[in-house]
Amino acid sequence: MKRLATIALIVLTAIILTNESKAQNVTRWGVTAGANYNLIHFKDSKLLNVDHGWGPQAGITGEMEIAGAGFAVDGSVLYSMRTSNIHYGERIVWNSLGYGNENCTLHYVDVPLSLKFKYHKLNGFEDKIMPMIAAGPTFSFLAAKNLPDVNSYKPVSILVHLNVGCEIYKRLQISAGYNFSVGETLHTRLLDENVAKNRCWSLTATWFIK
Repeated sequence: MKRLATIALIVLTAIILTNESKAQNVTRWGVTAGANYNLIHFKDSKLLNVDHGWGPQAGITGEMEIAGAGFAVDGSVLYSMRTSNIHYGERIVWNSLGYGNENCTLHYVDVPLSLKFKYHKLNGFEDKIMPMIAAGPTFSFLAAKNLPDVNSYKPVSILVHLNVGCEIYKRLQISAGYNFSVGETLHTRLLDENVAKNRCWSLTATWFIK
């Protein structure tokens, strides 16, 4: 998966650099900040109760807009913290080891790639507010975690994101979305079949400098 993420990022960068010199396309860069509301969802949801947790996101974003077509592609490199409160203390297998309700915190370097569609033919109103939708994969590289004695973690995971939002005065993009893992995020060490995935809502803002 690391190789796949690297190839995808190289392809996106090549597209942007190749088209940067073409007048009909617009390439720009910006800073992104936001938050996510995450749930570590276990396959056997009856075994462990889990509460959502908030975490920050921040990084840089590059976008190439195909002028006149309403489409754009973008890629970001983001720091993302995903948390959930897991009720280990409700089960004797963990309670006997001294674990209670534990906050599971995962720190990621995320590389989301998106295809966007912007509703750009609004009789000039799009210069003020332009609605948009976006979708694509997110490659998440695990940088740090806690509870290593309780859980075994995947170093790389892939999520799919679906976003809706708007662009304000062609400079600020605000987006809300849903993200879900398509593969395993972690599994419990004492119960290896208890696999979990990240599922999170996100709210981000990107200010484009160019």
